[in-house]
Amino acid sequence: MSSLMILSLVIGLHVSAAVDGMMPTKHYRDHPCIRTCRVNAPMVCEYDFRAETFYTLTKACRDCPHNVTDCYRPGCISADGNSRAVLVINRMLPGPAIHVCEGDTVVVNVHNKLNGEGISIHWHGILQHGTPHMDGVGMLTQCPIPEFTSFQYRFTVSDPGTHFWHGHSGHLRSDGIFGAFVVRQAVERELHHGLYDYDLPEHTMLVNDWLIELTMDRFANHHQASGDNKPASMLINGRGAHRVFYNSDLNENITTPYEVFNVERGRRYRFRIISNGMLNCPIQLSVDNHTLRVISSDGNPFKPIDVDSINIFAGERYDVVILADQEVGNYWVRARGQADCDVKSAFQQAILRYDGSAAEFPTLPTGHQFGARYGKKLNPWNKKATEMLVPVSLLENLRPSNEALKETPDKKFYLSMDFNNIDNFNFYVGPEYVSPSVVVEAYNHLLSPQINYISNTLPPSPPLSQFHDIPQEMFCNADTVQRNCSEEFCECVHTLKVDLNDTVEIVVIDEGKIWDANHPMHLHGHKFRVIGMDRLNKSTTLEEVQRLDNEGKLIRNLTSPVDKDTVTVPDGGYVILRIHANNPGFWFMHCHIEFHANIGMAVVLQVGEFDQMPAAPANFPRCGSWPYTPETVTPPVTDAASSIHIHLLPLISVLLSYIL
Repeated sequence: MSSLMILSLVIGLHVSAAVDGMMPTKHYRDHPCIRTCRVNAPMVCEYDFRAETFYTLTKACRDCPHNVTDCYRPGCISADGNSRAVLVINRMLPGPAIHVCEGDTVVVNVHNKLNGEGISIHWHGILQHGTPHMDGVGMLTQCPIPEFTSFQYRFTVSDPGTHFWHGHSGHLRSDGIFGAFVVRQAVERELHHGLYDYDLPEHTMLVNDWLIELTMDRFANHHQASGDNKPASMLINGRGAHRVFYNSDLNENITTPYEVFNVERGRRYRFRIISNGMLNCPIQLSVDNHTLRVISSDGNPFKPIDVDSINIFAGERYDVVILADQEVGNYWVRARGQADCDVKSAFQQAILRYDGSAAEFPTLPTGHQFGARYGKKLNPWNKKATEMLVPVSLLENLRPSNEALKETPDKKFYLSMDFNNIDNFNFYVGPEYVSPSVVVEAYNHLLSPQINYISNTLPPSPPLSQFHDIPQEMFCNADTVQRNCSEEFCECVHTLKVDLNDTVEIVVIDEGKIWDANHPMHLHGHKFRVIGMDRLNKSTTLEEVQRLDNEGKLIRNLTSPVDKDTVTVPDGGYVILRIHANNPGFWFMHCHIEFHANIGMAVVLQVGEFDQMPAAPANFPRCGSWPYTPETVTPPVTDAASSIHIHLLPLISVLLSYIL
């Protein structure tokens, strides 16, 4: 074999490995796009994401946690010490962080090596103006990426702030497919630049509730049997302590390590906090002995507010400035679970470590109860506003007003949410599972989280690229559905349609008839202004909120309301949202609690007509239902002559074109 042939073979193997996703594990902490941002100096920032099924405390972890150094080895996921399967990108938990500048083009090559599962990735907070096909919602904006294949996401980021990426098919994000996505700005465009000394990638903080088994196991048990939906653990940047190990050499109990954030005394640090919460688990976050100066939410700056703690709901992000003004030492960063996380006292901690202090634990006690910090709190959970409880509707936007705030909206919708006592045939119908003589409560009747008594389902093909392949009768809403959905189960592609450039008002109501829950609603493709919010009572109704609105009793702030893309709806109350529908496409609006969204608590916002939406990229993947129709099957070639005839047809056509 010649040298040239050997070289060609080596190059071919390298290219094939890259195409198949067999790249080395990459964390991208030294990516060239992590830089000081400058105006009009964009870069192309490329990443390779390999998705696969993995496990915590693998052989790569060696003697972790008995030798804590081993817990930091490449390929070691120690999590909270519990052994369980995980779904990961590049064998990391969280996955690789993306840190870029406003105006950069982001390219992510996703290689799917998951076992028998499709994947799509949503760039949460990136509005995808002009690139709706890159939004990453499986069966809405794209087909899920099949196993053994790859898909390239490519888009320009024009939405500065703290965001994150996560799987948007099945339970991917709950089991580990998520990571930070931070878009920084040039100094002259950053409204809060003077409030801090450092904005470092290592001060990005991802918090989430965490199960000790694969989410699908808990999902199936909860919906099909009598299993609970209560998390027992939490993570901060994929680390924490839950399972206790015994170290016989030291004759003491040990745990897997906590995340550590290093600071220098006297300096001010911008921390970017992201919630990848998956279940009904608002997280109260605080830092012992330190005040949080909150300056931004969901990438949108507002007038700073000093608080002792914040509640962060699934899908939200908050930027806080922490002044390291205490004595040199170690201080607990506390994440305390509430609601369903309170049932099993789920909590987690990290360490704020001052330079010069010993590598040891803080001295204050640990535990769920010690995370209940008192004082001023931003974003209360199911409480009315007070001097000490500040809802996001009272934050003051620092950006100018826009079309979303005009006096009278072009379209207005009321969306009522709750858990409805209707047999969902996707899980069971009562008489088939239990004798009619048995009391409903005795067999844990499944209640369906719905919007306007409709469970959303996704279509068999993505409407953004294959709109005409979808039977139009699959689309419905409260005005078009033909059944009485308060008495029988209704399921469809729940769609609200608005015209391009409409000002749209959405009043979202949590009736609160059952349980003291929370529903953090996330909208893709648009920011919304939170112009109103209140908890009326322990419960309310759509009719009561409409009546109060007609009487002028729903207070609206049309002056300087905050921009967000995720907001919780008070139980027994409402939020009023305004958007300027200037981004054509099919956009998902859904509860960011995984179990709620996956069984239908969602709507699709169609902005504009189909012919006003950007065309799909060339050769964009297609998918959908396929009925077998024998009359369309091409007959097989039966002899050599026929084979020659078929293969010569293209050549004959080309020759004739030249002759004629």
